[in-house]
Amino acid sequence: MIDVKETLGLAEEKMEEAVLYLEEALAHIRAGKANVKILDGIRVDSYGSLVPLNQVAAVIAPDPRTITIKPWDKNMFRPIEKAIMDSNVGITPENNGEIIRLGIPPLTEERRKQLAKQCGKEGEQAKVSIRNTRRDIIEKLKKGVKDGLSEDLEKDAEGDMQKMHDKYIKKVDELLAAKEKEIMTV
Repeated sequence: MIDVKETLGLAEEKMEEAVLYLEEALAHIRAGKANVKILDGIRVDSYGSLVPLNQVAAVIAPDPRTITIKPWDKNMFRPIEKAIMDSNVGITPENNGEIIRLGIPPLTEERRKQLAKQCGKEGEQAKVSIRNTRRDIIEKLKKGVKDGLSEDLEKDAEGDMQKMHDKYIKKVDELLAAKEKEIMTV
């Protein structure tokens, strides 16, 4: 027979994962402010192997318009610059021999709208994942009734599932609203 608590716990885990994935995806979207997370996906050729940028250099954002990269090895300036140029970050690095500077340009109104739309798509993916989890669990509960689960227990579990669904959809909406506000703030 189906264990309702375990099933609902599994559903909550999946919904939480969808929200965490969304948070991570939104962190990588540039909002006009310097954020070192936009460089997380960059891999640098370090002596024959591709490694994350933060493993060959110190990456910090000293102010809202600049990211500085201080390589630990002087030989890494060229590979780091090449990796940044080849990435889809869209920022040209400036090298003064000591550090590499990335000047974060202010976003145009058109670019802000594109980024807000991109955030919306990411949010919709998270919502679809949450809805699919709800659907799968409700189907599982209905099958559980055939296997001997009482209908009252199934209806209560469905109600709990709906409350959980609403809670996580609300979290997604809050994350999207905060990110959109951050993007649209000039």
